[in-house]
Amino acid sequence: MNVRRHHISGAAVAAVTALGLGTLSACSTDSAAAGGTDKFDVVASFYPMAYLAEQIGGDHVSVTSLTEPGQEPHDLEISAQQRTQLEKSDAALYLKGLQPSVDEAVTQSGIKTKIDAATLTTLEEHGTEVGGHAAEHEDEHAAEDAAEDEHGHEEEGGKDPHIWLDPVKYAEVAEGVGKAFEKADPDHAADYKKNTADLVAKLGALDTEFKNGLATTRTKVFITTHAAFGYLAERYGLTEEAISGLDPESEPSGARVKELEKMAKADGVTTVFYETLVSDKTAKTIAGDANLKTDVLDPIEGITKKSRGTDYFAVQKANLKALQTALGTT
Repeated sequence: MNVRRHHISGAAVAAVTALGLGTLSACSTDSAAAGGTDKFDVVASFYPMAYLAEQIGGDHVSVTSLTEPGQEPHDLEISAQQRTQLEKSDAALYLKGLQPSVDEAVTQSGIKTKIDAATLTTLEEHGTEVGGHAAEHEDEHAAEDAAEDEHGHEEEGGKDPHIWLDPVKYAEVAEGVGKAFEKADPDHAADYKKNTADLVAKLGALDTEFKNGLATTRTKVFITTHAAFGYLAERYGLTEEAISGLDPESEPSGARVKELEKMAKADGVTTVFYETLVSDKTAKTIAGDANLKTDVLDPIEGITKKSRGTDYFAVQKANLKALQTALGTT
């Protein structure tokens, strides 16, 4: 619907691109479908962005995700067809620092409304360990862990982009996106405002559910394949120990593996979590060597048939249940 390409401020633009997280009910997931409709056409970088746009936009938007269901977002390379699709759309929603190919394509595109979710909340630097856990072995391998993280996201300086897994931060982004939609498509501003308020309320309820559900546990430490849950760990007083850094494809060092096995025994860790879009081989190897269980903790970077739920909220509730079991809710 190119007629609605109103000018928006940098903050507002950043807003629209903010997050996403769920199924695309009223939207199209066909990468060739974006642009040229009679709705407010939004291209989202991956599922969390697309879900947010769809929830806030409702019937007034047509949302297309650049990342197909089941595709690892970090690996995405933008095609010529997708670049054309960006040019035909009214807005681009993305999270700068997560997908370099998307960052480049959006920057080079002529699209007027470019919304970066990373500007709508505060990003923090996270390593392989995030939270309040302090162990004697921390200093010994701190430099090595930092090097691994640097390798994973060198150009972002270690900034952790996984903000959508924290309901509070996700709500902050949702508010920014809602305001950006209102400015970019003022004819439907009232609906965008209401939809945003409804979504923020649901995220507030989810935050309360996590807070109450994890208030009292036998241990506060959990192990994951890659460092996606740092914000969630900090929010609810937990400590995430990641096998690798922010990049899910990075390989852990032998020292890191031994460190995790020692830490697991010391802190009463029962479970090594893996995710649906990345190989579980390393997680199962470490779990086997340390006599630990394995389970899924989903970073919700995409919804597939293997997902424990059909949208963001359903999968987050499944994540909460998995954490309660692993941590020993009392």
